[in-house]
Amino acid sequence: MSFEYPKHIAIIMDGNGRWAKAQNKPRTAGHLAGSENVRRIALHANRNHVKSLTLYAFSTENWARPEEEKNYLFKLPAIFFKKYIAELKRENIRVTYIGEIERFPQNTARIIKDAVAQTAENTGLNLCLAVNYGGRREIVTAAQKAAEKLQKKEIEEITEEEFASCLMSETSDVDLLIRTSGEIRVSNFLLWQIAYAEMIFVSCAWPDFDENQFDECICEFHHRNRRFGGLK
Repeated sequence: MSFEYPKHIAIIMDGNGRWAKAQNKPRTAGHLAGSENVRRIALHANRNHVKSLTLYAFSTENWARPEEEKNYLFKLPAIFFKKYIAELKRENIRVTYIGEIERFPQNTARIIKDAVAQTAENTGLNLCLAVNYGGRREIVTAAQKAAEKLQKKEIEEITEEEFASCLMSETSDVDLLIRTSGEIRVSNFLLWQIAYAEMIFVSCAWPDFDENQFDECICEFHHRNRRFGGLK
């Protein structure tokens, strides 16, 4: 494409289960196909010099899913990183995560943290996985940290900048938020960071969201008039 990609793109990867149902497959097959698509979109974003790609992998609300489905989701990081960690390292992609990962099974948390450690020196795309993450929870914990700093007189006042430094995410504000599978809501995802994000909702399920559809979203992003509250 002839124009620059946004620096920070966030994606709500929705529709794995519906994709599987449409093909008369179990929901787990949809989640596996969705994890394969993480690789495809991450590599494409990296090739086009996106700085950060934040993916909603497991929300705080996903604990309400059936036990069988949750147990499979906990196995996916091992399947994914065993298959692709060498490629991510070779392609200079850095893996990070946001969320309270401590609640995950120990082996799942260990595998994710190991991927973070193995790619820590990479300087390309920051592939950030939101795991056991909720936007409201992130804001509450940030408020607690900021209040503690104020109480200890480490800061003089709680500014927006100081508050933002207490968030889980180390990435910048989101430029573009994409949600697949036709739902039109943000589902408690990066509530602080999407304050001025452009939002695009596409009808296809996440496993079918390919590089061309990704680029169509980028094209639409560049046709938006981003005024940030001002006039242009």
